Amino acid sequence: MFLIASAVIFAIYFANVVSGALWNSAYLGDVGEMLVLFAATILFVVAILKKEADRKQKNGR
Repeated sequence: MFLIASAVIFAIYFANVVSGALWNSAYLGDVGEMLVLFAATILFVVAILKKEADRKQKNGR
C-alpha cells in the first residue's frame, strides 16, 4: 500500500516536471515540488522498512 502511494505521489511530481519542461506550465512551485518529492520518499522508505520487517519475521530472526 505504501509503495503504491509512493508511486502515485512520484507520478504527480513527474507530471509536474514534464508539464513544466514541455509546456512551461508547472502547477507546483518550488516548495510544492519539494514537499511532494519528500512525501514520496518518506512513503517509499516506510514501504521498504515494512517489507524488511515482514521478511525478518518470516525467517524468524
